[in-house]
Amino acid sequence: MAFCSACGAETSGAAFCPKCGAAQGAAAVPAGAVAASSTAGMDENVAGLVSYIFGWISGLIFLLIDKRPFVKFHAAQSIALNIAFVAVWILYGIVSFFLTIVTAAMHFPIGFLGVFFFPIIKLAFLVIWIFTMYKAYTHEKYKLPIIGNMVEGMVK
Repeated sequence: MAFCSACGAETSGAAFCPKCGAAQGAAAVPAGAVAASSTAGMDENVAGLVSYIFGWISGLIFLLIDKRPFVKFHAAQSIALNIAFVAVWILYGIVSFFLTIVTAAMHFPIGFLGVFFFPIIKLAFLVIWIFTMYKAYTHEKYKLPIIGNMVEGMVK
């Protein structure tokens, strides 16, 4: 039983994959031609890890140039994680601002507690970021809660 080298679908010995259309076998590549993609020398797990390193920028690059499903998933999850990071910071800023205004008007200043939550939120995203890079490097398709299912649906 033969499988596609690009997407992993069963090819049943065909010259081209019925799912993705990729050429199969040595006979499909003309003599002297080099069949290499821009990430040909990079393993799947390393490409998945690198898609997280520079945030949404590296995620977008790998989402556009790499055709491997594992790498596309982690690249899309990297983009979604960064979007969630921005959304949490905007929400944090709004809540912190209103908390400061309301408590100052009541002469009961607890708005300064937002300063204590700042490093906690930042540390939580750092831990999640490192954890997802570790999971990609160990070749695990780990889905983050909430955004993982959305990303998986988008990549398919």
